[in-house]
Amino acid sequence: MNKRTCLYERHVQQHALMQPFGGFDMPIQYTSIIDEHNAVRQHCGVFDVSHMGEVVVSGKDAERFVNHIFTNDVTGAPLFQIYYGMMLYPDGGTVDDLLVYKMGEQEFFIVINAANIDKDVAWINEHAEGFDVTIDHCSDHYAQLAVQGPEAEQVMEEVLRLPCSELVFYTAKTLEVNGEKVIVSRTGYTGEDGFELYGSKAFITDRWDMLMASGRATPCGLGCRDTLRFEVGLPLYGDELSESISPIMAGLSMFCKLDKPEFIGKEALLRQKAEGVTRRLRGIEIEDRAVPRHGYKVFKDGREVGEVTTGYRLISVDKSCAVALVDASVEMGDRVEVQIRKKTFPGTVVKKKFYEKHYKK
Repeated sequence: MNKRTCLYERHVQQHALMQPFGGFDMPIQYTSIIDEHNAVRQHCGVFDVSHMGEVVVSGKDAERFVNHIFTNDVTGAPLFQIYYGMMLYPDGGTVDDLLVYKMGEQEFFIVINAANIDKDVAWINEHAEGFDVTIDHCSDHYAQLAVQGPEAEQVMEEVLRLPCSELVFYTAKTLEVNGEKVIVSRTGYTGEDGFELYGSKAFITDRWDMLMASGRATPCGLGCRDTLRFEVGLPLYGDELSESISPIMAGLSMFCKLDKPEFIGKEALLRQKAEGVTRRLRGIEIEDRAVPRHGYKVFKDGREVGEVTTGYRLISVDKSCAVALVDASVEMGDRVEVQIRKKTFPGTVVKKKFYEKHYKK
C-alpha cells in the first residue's frame, strides 16, 4: 500500500488524477498539465511535495561528515546557505541527488528524493561510523509545499504572510509561526522563481487551504513538475542520474568539488575526468511533432548510440525534445535519429537546457 501525504484528501476533493510515485499516492494533474505548467511559467503554482524526505545531521563532526558523503563543498558554509549535489557510490554511480541546508554551526538539513528515502537513510547511517554526529530521520514530521512562479514572492508574503523577499536564490531562513519553527527557502524545481516551505503536517495543510481560498496559486501536479524541470535541464533521479549514471556523465561536474579532501566516489570521478566517459547525456531537438519517450532508441548513421532518458513536446517553446544517454562520440551539432514506435525521426544534438531559467538573483 502506498503512503499518503497530509494533503491526500484535499487532492481527492479537488478531483486530482492520483497515481503512485516514489511509494506515495500523488496528484499527477488537477485540470491539465499544460494549464498547470503555464500557471507556473506565467503566474504562480503550488505543489504538494510532502513525499520528499528530510534528514538532520548534527554534532561536532557534522561539517566533516557531510563533506564525506556529499560531492559539493560545505566547508565554512554561511548560515542558511543551500547546496545542490549528490551522494555517490565508490564507483561514481549516484546514490541520490539532494539539497543540503546549513542550519547551524553544527547542523545540516538534507532533503532527499521520495523514492530513495529508505536507501538514502541507510546509506547515511552506514557511513556515519567514526564521526561524532547524530542522524535524525525526520521525514515523518515534515510536510512540504513548493510555491513557484513569477508571482510566488507576492503570494508568499500577502497570502501566506511569510516574509521572504530578502531571500536570494539558494538561501533559507527559519520562522516561528504559532509556536512552530518552519523553514522557508528560495529554491524549486521549475526554472522559475519560487519558494519551498517545510513544516508540520498541520501547518502545511493550513497553508494549502489559505492558498486555495485565495485563488492566487494554481494547484499543480507532478505531471507539470516534470515538464517544467525538463525544459530547463534539471535532472530527475532514475532518468538523468542513477547508480549507473555519474554526475560526470550527466554534465553535473560543477557540483562535484574535486579539489576538496576525500569524499565517497571522488577517486572514480577523478578517473572519469582523466580518462573520459563512454556515455554522456545530450539534448536532442527533433524535427517533427512526434514525442520521444524514456527508453526510445537513438541512432547515428544507422548505428544505435543510446536511448532517451526523458522526452516531451515542450509546452513553453512548442518543440519536441529529448535528453538521451548516448555514446561519448556523439557531439553537439551531430545529426541523429530517434526511433518513436516503428518510425525514426531526424534530430540535432543540442544543449540539455531548452528554455531559460528565470531565477531571482
